[in-house]
Amino acid sequence: MYKIVSAEEAVKVIKSNDRVYIHAAAAAPQVLIQAMTQRFSELKNVEVCHLHVEGDTPYANPELKDSFHVNSFFIGGNVRHTLAAGNGSYTPVFLSELPLLFKRNILQLDVALIHVSVPDKHGYCSLGVSVEATLAAIENAKIVIAQVNPNMPRTLGDGIIHCTEIDLFVECNEKIPIYEMHMSTEIENKIGDYVASLIEDRSTLQMGVGVIPNAVLSRLTNHKDLGLHTEMFSDGVIDLILKDVINGNYKGINPGRTLATFLMGSKRLYDYVDDNPFIELRASDFVNDVSIIKQNPRMVAINSAIEVDVTGQVCADSMGSKIFSGVGGQMDFIRGASLSEGGKAIIALPSMTKNGISRIVPSLKPGAGVVTTRAHVQYIITEYGIANLYGKTIKQRVKALVNIAHPNHRERIERAYYELI
Repeated sequence: MYKIVSAEEAVKVIKSNDRVYIHAAAAAPQVLIQAMTQRFSELKNVEVCHLHVEGDTPYANPELKDSFHVNSFFIGGNVRHTLAAGNGSYTPVFLSELPLLFKRNILQLDVALIHVSVPDKHGYCSLGVSVEATLAAIENAKIVIAQVNPNMPRTLGDGIIHCTEIDLFVECNEKIPIYEMHMSTEIENKIGDYVASLIEDRSTLQMGVGVIPNAVLSRLTNHKDLGLHTEMFSDGVIDLILKDVINGNYKGINPGRTLATFLMGSKRLYDYVDDNPFIELRASDFVNDVSIIKQNPRMVAINSAIEVDVTGQVCADSMGSKIFSGVGGQMDFIRGASLSEGGKAIIALPSMTKNGISRIVPSLKPGAGVVTTRAHVQYIITEYGIANLYGKTIKQRVKALVNIAHPNHRERIERAYYELI
C-alpha cells in the first residue's frame, strides 16, 4: 500500500542546496531529524525551515554550519543560539500567512519531513498534534517523508491525508514529547483573576500554552457555554470541556467543536484528543484568519509580551534587537477579537521580570520589534490591574499603564516618558 524504508534510506533523497520543512511543535519527527543530521558530511547548504519544534535539533549545531542553515519562522530555545552563531536566520511572518509562503512558491520546498498516525483501514493518516503550515508543505514539497508512529493521536479536521500523498514511510515507536506545566505563582494567579473577570458567558477563547493561560482557565469553572478557537491549547481545557463549561454552543465558526492548529501537553491530553470529534485541528491559514476569527461573537484573545511601552506598543518577539521568539499568531487573534461583536483583545504580563526590571516601559528598547501596534491594543493586564486603552489618547494611556506598573517603578516610568517628548 505504501513504501516503508529505513530512516537512513529515506533521507538519502535530501540533496545539497535543498530546502527542507520540518513538522512543528510536538510533531517534530525526531527519527528523521536524527537521520538527516547524520548525513552532514555528505550535504552542503541545506536550509532547514520550521516553526518551533520540540526535542533535539542536532542540525542547529554551529559546527555543522556548512551542511545546514536554520530558517526559523518562530524561534524556540533549542535553535535560538543559531542567530548569534551565524548558522540560523529568522523570517518574520504571521502564522495565518505562513502556508502562503509555500502555496505561492515564495519559499519553494524540496522535502517535507512529517510525523503521522498509523494509516486507518482506508489508508488515511492524521497529522496528529500539529497541522499549522504542514498541509501546505505536503502539497508543495517535491518529496514527502513521513515518520509513522502508533503513539501519534489521530486528530480530526484538516490534517487527514491519504498515504498516497506520502512518498516514503519510516516506521517508529516514539513517545510524543510531553509539555510540562509549572505551578502558577501568586502574581500569575492575580493576573488570571483579572483576565477571568473580563470573560463573559458564551465567549470564545484564544490562549496559548503557559502558566498565565492555565491560571485563567482554572478560574473559569463557574462560567457557562464557552467556546475555544485558538492557535494552540494544552491540558488546562480538558476539565472545562468535561464539565461542559467549554462546549462551543455559541461559536460563530464550527459551533459545537473546539478549533486549533496545534497542541502540546501531557499524555492525558494526547489520549483525550485521539479520535475525538469534539477536537478539530485545521491549517493555520484558516484557524488564524482574521476574517474567520471575528465571526465568533465575544471572541477573547489572551496573549503575552516581553515589554509594553506606555503608549501601548507591544514587543513580543525580541529583547531589543535580539530575536527571542517570533510574531506567531498574536496579531491574527488580537485583530480578530477586536473586530468580533463584543470581543476583547488582551495582553497579560507580570509587571516586572524576575530580575526586577519593569516590563511597562517609557519606550521600547532600541531595535525592539512591535508585534502589536498601539492602534491594535485594547486591554493590558498585570497583577496590579487592568488598563483599557481602546479609544484612549496617548496621555490617557500613559496614566493607565503607569497605574498597572509595579509601584517601585511608576514615578520613574512617567517622568522618563515625558522627558522623551
